[in-house]
Amino acid sequence: MSRTRRRVATAEDWRNTILAGLANYIDGGSIVSGSAALALWVSAFKLGPRFIGLLGAFGANAISAGLGALVGGWLCDRFGRKKIYQYDMLFYAFGMLWLVFAIRAWMIVVGFVLVGLAVGADIPASWSLIAELAPEQQRAKHSGVAQILWYLGPVVVLLLFLALAPLGVLGARIVFAHLALIAVALTVLRSGMRESTLWQDAKAAAAAHRPAQLGSSKSPGFAAMWSVTRLRELVTGGRLRSMLFLIGMYGIWNLWAGTNGFFFPYILRTVGAQTQATSVAVQAGGFTVAMLSIGLVFMRYADRLSQRTLIGVAGLLQVAGMLLLAVFPLTTPVALGYQFLLQFGGGFGQQSFFQLWSAELFPTLLRGTAQGVMFAVVRISLGLWSFFVPMLTATGFTALAWTLTGFVACSSLIGFLGAPHNEGKSLARIETEQATRARQ
Repeated sequence: MSRTRRRVATAEDWRNTILAGLANYIDGGSIVSGSAALALWVSAFKLGPRFIGLLGAFGANAISAGLGALVGGWLCDRFGRKKIYQYDMLFYAFGMLWLVFAIRAWMIVVGFVLVGLAVGADIPASWSLIAELAPEQQRAKHSGVAQILWYLGPVVVLLLFLALAPLGVLGARIVFAHLALIAVALTVLRSGMRESTLWQDAKAAAAAHRPAQLGSSKSPGFAAMWSVTRLRELVTGGRLRSMLFLIGMYGIWNLWAGTNGFFFPYILRTVGAQTQATSVAVQAGGFTVAMLSIGLVFMRYADRLSQRTLIGVAGLLQVAGMLLLAVFPLTTPVALGYQFLLQFGGGFGQQSFFQLWSAELFPTLLRGTAQGVMFAVVRISLGLWSFFVPMLTATGFTALAWTLTGFVACSSLIGFLGAPHNEGKSLARIETEQATRARQ
């Protein structure tokens, strides 16, 4: 039996992956920086619960990011990945400047909405590019780099907040400024990147077979006709089933991940870790465990071992971690055990596989659109869920812990049952196999 020749990743491959994956650093850093600055803003601007809820719902972690992904995914399929991932970072920097120089509460809302839109728009373009430029049998390895960068962003932000804590709100402004500067630098560095060859070839092939009624891409009705055609293709040939699978797996898991920001500080206070330094150390340690898990497990094995087995093991670890909180009294060992199990399991769990599978299960000219739609549903759902978390928390910690255990268990089961068998296959082969199954 002949074996597919394995292309070795070049320095340019890794450079492209890192530059595209830094969108994840920006995303994770934006979420944690806003969370870390919240207490300072509450004191400085006398913010009430409704305003805090508004920030949580429309911030970089929720609704605005979802809307950005919805639009950005569609644009990167139509105009190319490079045009989106290169220039949306300037939009991000503009949004961050509102937070750097905020002197009124409404400026914080404007800044977070702009930041969320930019982050959301960048995710489909960056994730598509990573999958399309990576060597065929190393997509998980390259996708894992982006996931490591997502966790690295929060670690750096947390450590900066710890070091700048004596400066109060000024320290928060410096942290936001560092994210804005990275976005500007990223714009410059990305300018030298090439467009995805897969997208260019697919676009040329589609243009050659374009129905006459669509006409020229410059005609007034082309955009609308093109959009309708793309959306129709998105819900045919088993693609709707793929989207529902990924939304179910990642969306339900993300309800846990988003809510984690509410209850983990509560755990730290309950077990007596009340100092800012201890809190930051425990949270940064958890993110570090996740990065190690991605590097040691996901990047090493997801390209060649059964992905169903991997996500199944990851789910068992995460459920075990949640059961510690739901069943046992809150003690320091319980909190640390929870943190280790959830973060280690999460490293090669739902989020890592969502990035990988959301690129693999859709053809090139639908890849960004599909990712944008799914990301939008997940983030907007989290924003809506955030309105109800305080009410659930008021009923007691045990009820919240069991609810979140259910989220993790359900998400893990969906991932295990629906996991595709794409390890080691090229994107072209996966697309051909899907087209063949759709015709049968």
